[in-house]
Amino acid sequence: MANNSASPKKRGVLFDVDGTLIDSSYFHAMAWWQAFRREGLDIEMSAIHRRVGMGGDRLIQSLVPDCPEDLLEELKSAHSAVFSTFWPTLRSFDSVRDLLSACSGSGLAVGLASSAQQRDLEVSRHILDAGSSIDAWTSSNDAKESKPAPDILIACLEKLGVGPEDAVFVGDAVWDIKAGAAIGVPVIALTCGGISEAELRDAGAAEVYDNPRHLLEHLESSLIGRLAAGALKA
Repeated sequence: MANNSASPKKRGVLFDVDGTLIDSSYFHAMAWWQAFRREGLDIEMSAIHRRVGMGGDRLIQSLVPDCPEDLLEELKSAHSAVFSTFWPTLRSFDSVRDLLSACSGSGLAVGLASSAQQRDLEVSRHILDAGSSIDAWTSSNDAKESKPAPDILIACLEKLGVGPEDAVFVGDAVWDIKAGAAIGVPVIALTCGGISEAELRDAGAAEVYDNPRHLLEHLESSLIGRLAAGALKA
């Protein structure tokens, strides 16, 4: 995979990873559910799933208000341990590698704007196996605040050397859309993470597609295609 440093390309596309490129949203929900159960907390799976995409601290605090710091750390540790048991099961969505390659081949810098823990991100990068199509990536180590704060997007843009006015973000959660809006980056949303098209559009998604393959099929006419056309003319 490419070096995790600034690309000479002038415009770029950022991708969320979990639920957008990797079919992992429901595994994260299950891991959090089991973590809560281990601590005697009965949290509905649907409530957990709707918060997947937030950072662990935000997810816990939204479901367990005034959660003590020691319990918060125990829950995060338990989630991490359970989720790691799902690693062998994880798969990328159909056509992800072709989508990343097409974006890179069109002249755009490609970044993985992930707030996953470093070890989970390494697993995801191995699953994606996207070679030189990816120019930079982030992990939870790169941001103080998690989504819906825009810190991760800002960090990934800085690594690419691209400004927010020259970028598009692809995600699957309402939190991705809020993060993009905070810095003026339009968001293409995918429903493969389990959130409905109506909710994603209500949150402000510029475009909505079913999954990476669906986006790839409409890439030229999408925001990404139009951004690439502008980059090629620059």
